[in-house]
Parts: sequence; C-alpha cells; structure tokens
Amino acid sequence: MPDLSRVDVTDAAAALLRDLTAKHGPLMFHQSGGCCDGSSPMCYPVGMFLTGPSDVLLGTVDIGVDDPIEVYMSESQFEYWKFTHLTIDVVPGRGAGFSVEGPTGMRFLIRSRMLTEEEAVAFGVRAAAE
Repeated sequence: MPDLSRVDVTDAAAALLRDLTAKHGPLMFHQSGGCCDGSSPMCYPVGMFLTGPSDVLLGTVDIGVDDPIEVYMSESQFEYWKFTHLTIDVVPGRGAGFSVEGPTGMRFLIRSRMLTEEEAVAFGVRAAAE
C-alpha cells in the first residue's frame, strides 16, 4: 500500500514555506475552526503555538528542509473534516494576523477533497467493503 497522508502542500506553498523557514526556523500549522482568521491555516514558528490534548496531528508535509512541517487541527473541527484530504496552498492576499506569511503579500489557504475509499479505510473512518 502506498504512503497515505491526510495533508499535502502545493509547490507554491512549499516554496513560500522554505523562505519562511529560512527566516523564522522550523514551522508548524494549526487549522482551527471558526470564522475569520480562525478558518485559515495558521503558520507559526515551532514553539510559538502550543498544541494540547484537544488537537489532532493530521500529518506532516515535506518541503525539502531538515524538519517536516507538522499540521494540526482542533479535535472539534476534525470531526467535520475527518473524511477529507487537505492541501495547503498559497494565493495573493493578506495573511492572517498571527500567521508568519502575513507580511509577504501572500496567504495560506486549505483546499480539500473527499478521501478515496482506500484512504478512508486506511485512516479508519470507513470500514472496508465486505
């Protein structure tokens, strides 16, 4: 079975993340629920946002630097998104207030698709067909 992941990153987002890593050091994402900036993927230097027991590690994205970037989501939000695969992308615009891309003129966003049957079974959100 191929390596399956709940989260991925576009080439454009990976390029920006490499630049931000060079400036800020290792990074992490947290995708929380809610409105406004809370519905955007927020990117922080590792240690600047503390995750807790109500956060789910969705996976990591490899952008070609030493440390893969961990991607978290609040457990309550994960209940709504557990059937989806998320891709972190970047588009022109003003980033979220506390997210490190804010001053760059770009902002991160999430693109999603439904999990394939193989992914859903692998992640335990759907039983294999009998």
